Amino acid sequence: MSLAAPAPAETGPLPYGVLVPSYVHFDDLDALGLLHNGRYPLLVERAWTAYWREHGLAYRGDWHEAADACNAVREFAIGYENPVTLTGEYAVHLWLDRLGTTGLTYGFRYCSADGTVTHARGHRVLVRLDPDTLRPRPWSEDFRAKARALLRAA
Repeated sequence: MSLAAPAPAETGPLPYGVLVPSYVHFDDLDALGLLHNGRYPLLVERAWTAYWREHGLAYRGDWHEAADACNAVREFAIGYENPVTLTGEYAVHLWLDRLGTTGLTYGFRYCSADGTVTHARGHRVLVRLDPDTLRPRPWSEDFRAKARALLRAA
């Protein structure tokens, strides 16, 4: 992996999903001055939290009140493409690849603030849980309606 300038722009306007602002701070960098690999999942999670909070879904410490926010990660995968070497403004491109009855798969890119340069990309599988049994439970119709706006066309 080269520390040279990022790869040329690979996208124009987003054909799907949303860009959520993100910020890399000095303490997010490792000893080599690169965004630490463990920070990417954290920054993606913060972006999802901000997005869903804006759309009325937020976890407030009680599993029953959490409703659709009562979920667990089943799988997480990430690939690193262009290192982040500077603090500053970036973005997380978020979308849904699949919306099932009790689970979903979302895709993400950690990218430049305008979305043109990809630093990392991946996916994560979530399962909605029943707060009493911790077994899979269907997403609410309200959540499904909001989530459909993020679905990536096949």
